Formats: sequence, structure tokens, C-alpha cells
Amino acid sequence: MIFAGIVKTSLIDYPGKIATVLFSPGCNFNCFYCHNRALIEDFNELLNQDEIDDYLLRRQGLIDAVVISGGEPTLYNDIIPFCAKIRNLGYLVKIDTNGSRPEAIKRILEAKVVDYFAVDYKAPAHRYAEITNEDVDPQLVLTTIDLLLKANQAFEVRTTVIPQLSLEDLVRMAQELPIVPRYVLNPYKRPLRYRSEDQEKVDVPPLSEKEIATMAETVKLYQTNLVLPF
Repeated sequence: MIFAGIVKTSLIDYPGKIATVLFSPGCNFNCFYCHNRALIEDFNELLNQDEIDDYLLRRQGLIDAVVISGGEPTLYNDIIPFCAKIRNLGYLVKIDTNGSRPEAIKRILEAKVVDYFAVDYKAPAHRYAEITNEDVDPQLVLTTIDLLLKANQAFEVRTTVIPQLSLEDLVRMAQELPIVPRYVLNPYKRPLRYRSEDQEKVDVPPLSEKEIATMAETVKLYQTNLVLPF
């Protein structure tokens, strides 16, 4: 795999663990609120793989886990051997994915090289193409989630509560999903970098934590394992 970014120490990307986060470039979505837009558009500088390997060797015993994020890491055919290499170093492995490639997730599950997944569910099904700026079949994401459930795999589903999502949208999403082991509602933060055509969307003020918490009380009626990260 190739990587274009790293967070060496994170306390928030793997529940209950200290993690290093590696960011793979390239994505098949183009969400207006993406905070990793540089990974989509112009990833000219890649991390040196030998330096990554050396860092992980030196951090054994100090870091619990490695999170592979993006971009969309399942676009890479060599993700399985890379995950296996990390696990052989004694780390837990987590993958962040938009869930649109269930065939890749199926292969990863069969290889048993990942300990935890985070899957983004971005919008109600009828608004998926609008929110992702791509012709996306949301059933693919739901298929990924179903695969994880049937495999008894540890995972969570995440939704960023962009101001364009109403309470009605969130309730519909919670109903479209099966009951998942952990459902996280993340607050929207205005991205520093965005497409000029998305200016109007980006400028809509974010909902407050209090507003999200109020909405969460209703959503929790349908997703009982809902958590808020604040």
C-alpha cells in the first residue's frame, strides 16, 4: 500500500486504544465536507514505506493499534498483506471505510487480518448520490454492514451530522440500518479545503453539540447502541 499522511499518536481513532493512523490516497466518493481532500485531488508526496516500517518497529509496546484510513483504503489490492504485516508486529488493526466495496470487505474478513472496522453511513439511501457527489448505490454499504454482522466482527457505523441532514433524515438512516453494535454521530466541522462549487454547502453553520444530542435522543429509539463522541 501507499500512504500520503500519518497521525503518529491518536486517542480517538480506535475505541479505547492508542493508535497510529495511516492515510491512503484516492477515494471513490467526493463528499463536500471531506477533511482529507488533499488525499483525493493532488497527493504528490507519499510517505516512505521503509520509514513507516521503522516507526512501527520502534513503537512496539507503546502503540496499541494501527488505523488504516483514507481516502478509501479498500481500493488497494494489497491491503490484506499489509494488514497481516502490521498484525505480525503485534498491533491491532482497524480499517476506516465508506463501505462501498463489500467484495473487498468479504476478502478481508476471510483473511482474518483486521480487528475492527468503522463504516461511514453518510445519508439516507435516496440522498446518497447527492451527499457523496457520486453515483453510489447505498445498498453496497448496507451489504458491507451485513457482512460484518454475519461475521460477528467488531465494528462501528459512523455518521457525520452535516447541517444538510434533518432529524427526519437521521431517523430514516437509523431505520435503514440493521441494529449495529456501535453507532456514532459525529459533529460536522467546516473543512479547510473544498471545491469552489461546494462553497454554499460548506458555509451552512454546523449544528451545536446540544442540538445533535437532542436529535440523538430520537435516533436512539432505532439504534439503541448510539454514542456521541463529546
